[in-house]
Amino acid sequence: MFLSISFYGFQKICYKFTRVVVSLRSKLWCTKNRGIKMVGFKNRYMVMEVFIDPNKDISKDDPIILSQHNISKAIKDSILVNFGECGLASSLVSFQVKYVNHITKVCIIRASRDEHQKVWAAITMVRSVGNCPVVFNLLDLSGNIRACKSAALNCEEMKFEHLKIVSGALQTEDINKHMHNLERIKMLEH
Repeated sequence: MFLSISFYGFQKICYKFTRVVVSLRSKLWCTKNRGIKMVGFKNRYMVMEVFIDPNKDISKDDPIILSQHNISKAIKDSILVNFGECGLASSLVSFQVKYVNHITKVCIIRASRDEHQKVWAAITMVRSVGNCPVVFNLLDLSGNIRACKSAALNCEEMKFEHLKIVSGALQTEDINKHMHNLERIKMLEH
């Protein structure tokens, strides 16, 4: 069974389609000029604490270095292993390690709202950063950077107070490093 359309019917369909496109284009132009903006890209921010796994041997030859690059590479490798190339590609749209403090081992990770559960699952499955066996602990999950900053600042303050109690009197170098790290957290933006 064939559908036959005359030339006149085809012209009517094309005309209606053109009118729809023109009306959509004019509505889009009107909304642009009225100052109506599109919704921004939605992200999730995770404040994570990195623990050195006490159950595994740490080689004394390699120092433990936590950096944005090392943590990002470990998470990307975990996403690739557990979710494949498509999972990695979809997760990398907004994925970024925003902040890492190698002293207190607190980091902030950004992921898109649609993919944050996949990134979180991959972070849970990370067992080592470089040659160092680690375990990640989620401290806070938020939808904006301000709430994430306040959670990270609270955690940094608590860890710094704990460090002062454990080590006794701190040197001015340690206090300066701590103040520098607090300033880095306060300056975080999208």
